[in-house]
Formats: sequence, structure tokens, C-alpha cells
Amino acid sequence: MPPYGPMNAPMNTSPASQTRRVARVVQALSTLEGGGFPVRRPFPIQGFSHFDPFLLIDHLGPVQWQPGAALGAPDHPHRGFETVTYVLAGENEHRDSYGNADVLRPGDVQWMTAGGGVIHSEMPTDRFQREGGVQEGFQIWVNLPATDKMMTPRYQTLRADDIPRATSADGRVAVRVIAGESLGRNARIDTRVPIQMLHFTIQPGGAVTQSVPAEQSGLIYVFKGTARIGDERREVREGQAALLASGDSVEIAVDADARGEAELLLLSGKPINEPVARYGPFVMNTTEQIEQAFRDYQSGRFGVIPQRS
Repeated sequence: MPPYGPMNAPMNTSPASQTRRVARVVQALSTLEGGGFPVRRPFPIQGFSHFDPFLLIDHLGPVQWQPGAALGAPDHPHRGFETVTYVLAGENEHRDSYGNADVLRPGDVQWMTAGGGVIHSEMPTDRFQREGGVQEGFQIWVNLPATDKMMTPRYQTLRADDIPRATSADGRVAVRVIAGESLGRNARIDTRVPIQMLHFTIQPGGAVTQSVPAEQSGLIYVFKGTARIGDERREVREGQAALLASGDSVEIAVDADARGEAELLLLSGKPINEPVARYGPFVMNTTEQIEQAFRDYQSGRFGVIPQRS
């Protein structure tokens, strides 16, 4: 992945008690990742490098794999940020150079803090490779502040049943609280910077007003159906991300006559406001640090993934 230019996302600096409007709608880029896995990517794309503190959103699939055809991401390094993997369909096996090994199934979340450097792989399980099926999910990159970029890597797994859920009184809005808070439920993940990551499913006629702290940048990515976002009820369709302007809450709704439900991911986080130097799998603050990351990786300082026992 090439380096990109400076961030051009809106900052949230206005007083509290203000409903956010939609500042910009971004159309996700359809591309191929890894060995040919189809993804939709709101950013980074040309002219829009990141949305501080978020560095990347990849919506993986959905794709129907025939037996023996499923693809993944073989051994590769990371340094200086966190990767968040959220599985919607299929199975994914994670293994890394710190000896962690795990299988992620639908609804599971893996929050991996790469910190000073880790090598990991994300591959279909043997069963999924053998049988085939539908695979879909998200990978999100979250930046780390300079003080944490070289921290010891860590790995957090949230099983689907352990992720707090809530439903509105009328039953038309459901949310899975991966990070942050919604409808009275709080997440169980530990993040290095203040973040919200909420998965909403909204039926026709449903609406919710979600708190988004004034000091956080916010966006909503719609990955199924069509939603109305902001007090101006801006239409945001599947495959589009709405970047939110200043305020401390956002209104999300689905028209009563919509053909079906909408699913969307709300992401918000406190901007780090530090220089970003990125190249491929490394995100640091300076070009010199990126060069050092390549030297450390090439010299074996990231370790190796242990062989299966």
C-alpha cells in the first residue's frame, strides 16, 4: 500500500449538546486485497488518507467460496497500530509470532495491538477451506499514539456471546456494543485511545439517537440497505461512509417504507493529532521509523509464527 497525504476529515470542536450533521459522504472503493479477496474500502483512498484515529476500514466480502477456493492473508508483519477483525460470516484462523492461535467465527472480534512488532496470519480454517461457504467481515486499523507505538503486542478476543447487545423499546433497533456505549450497554474491550465501535441493525421505521462524545471524530459506514443520518436525514446507501460534523450525538433512522433493514457500523474516536508516516504494514510518526521497522522485520526481530503442533 502506498503512503497517502494528510487527513482531510472534519474535526469536532464545537460545544456539546449539538446533533451532528453529515459533513461528507464517501463512496467505498471496490478492490482486491491479499491473494484476491474482494473488499470495499472507504479509506485509505486517493485524497482521503485516514480519519484520525482510524487508518483503514476494509469491508471483506460477502463472497461465496467454492470448496478449496477460500483465500486469506498469509504471514505478514505489523508495527505501530492495532488491527480489529470482526467476523460476520465464515471462519478465520489467527496465528501470530507471540504464540497466539485462535479461530474466529461469526460475531467474534479480535483486537490485536501490534505495538512494537508482530507477525500474524489470518487464514480460512481447514474446515471452511474444505467445505466452502460465505465469508464476510471487517478489518479496521486503529492508530496508536507515539507513546504506545513500541509497546509489547497484545491480543484480545471477544466471542459473539460475550459482546453486549441491546434493543430499542419498539424492537426496531438492535446494537452490538463492540467498543463504547449504546442503549445503556457498555463494551468489554480495552482500547488504547477512547473509541466507539457499534454495529446497528435497524428495521424499517426504526430510529435511534446515539451519543458520540464531542471530542471524538465520528463516521458511519452502511454495509446493508439505506439509512438516514443526521438531523437533515441525509440518505446514505450501502457501500457509503458518512463523515460526521461536530456535535455530541447523531440521529440514525430507516424510512418506514424501506425495502428492508439497514446494517451499519458507527466508529468514533478521539483524534491523536500526531504525524502519520505509513507504508504497507507499518504506521509510525516519521519516515526514519518506517525504515527502522523494515530493518527490524528483515533482521528477524519480529519473531516467527510457531509451527502447528
